[in-house]
Amino acid sequence: MDSLDGLPIFVRTVREGSFSAAARALDLTPSAVSKQIGRLEDSLAVRLFNRTTRRLSLTEEGAAFYERASRILADLDDAAASISSLRAVPRGRLRVTMPSGFGVIHLLPVLPAFYARYPEVALEIDLNDRFVDMVEEGFDVALRIGDLSDSSLIGRRLAANRRVLAAAPGYFDGVAPPQSPADLAAHNCLVYTYRAQRHDWHLVDDAGSETVVTVGGTLETNNPMMLRGAALAGIGMVLLPLWLIGPDLKAGRLHRVLPDYHWPDSAIQVVYPPGRHLSARVRCFIDFLVERFAD
Repeated sequence: MDSLDGLPIFVRTVREGSFSAAARALDLTPSAVSKQIGRLEDSLAVRLFNRTTRRLSLTEEGAAFYERASRILADLDDAAASISSLRAVPRGRLRVTMPSGFGVIHLLPVLPAFYARYPEVALEIDLNDRFVDMVEEGFDVALRIGDLSDSSLIGRRLAANRRVLAAAPGYFDGVAPPQSPADLAAHNCLVYTYRAQRHDWHLVDDAGSETVVTVGGTLETNNPMMLRGAALAGIGMVLLPLWLIGPDLKAGRLHRVLPDYHWPDSAIQVVYPPGRHLSARVRCFIDFLVERFAD
């Protein structure tokens, strides 16, 4: 390939999902973007995109090239940072992905302090409760709750993650509270659909003994904020993390159910892809999260 000129346009087109969206982001015309992609395909002698009138999708070769191209651009960015003042003064755009509830409840309130400290860093924050392949989708930093399924990522622990059973006081009007995990099968348990084996609730007691109970109810959703809202409305019982419902428990809006039991503990981690060094903006964001949230 004669030139790297087409790489940034190709990567942005993949991330934006269309030539027109990439053109707007890059302040180019759609025809200019299309022409650059065509030149890149000619240079590589492969087709990178499947083009139809309704959608644009990567070919198998395009997907493989995107992963390598993203890394190349990241390495170029880091190389430039290492020989310029960017290493001393964090600046530039940082792409971050994290669970929606954590972002709204915990990150949003501390953003003013972050921007006051690092005014030249621009954050692009994706709030998403599904699993995000941060390398494939071009994210610099991710906040993960639970074990890392990708062992190639580097993680720094922020805090423990404990999920507990809870319900609003009104839920128990005329309903007997459960006395043991087995009793949950008779209750309206609201289910989080992004969890593997969503209907099997694993509960451990203070002695570390684990019980698995199969539950079900009138609401299943992929959004923990909706589960919290449904619990506050007295619709049913939830199994949610303390970072989400801790204030509700303290205020009495929700009450612990089976307080001697909880979901097996995991960790809240901030993760990033491996590399020879971190750019200043990545390092400052990670250090800020550790400073603010580490337990």
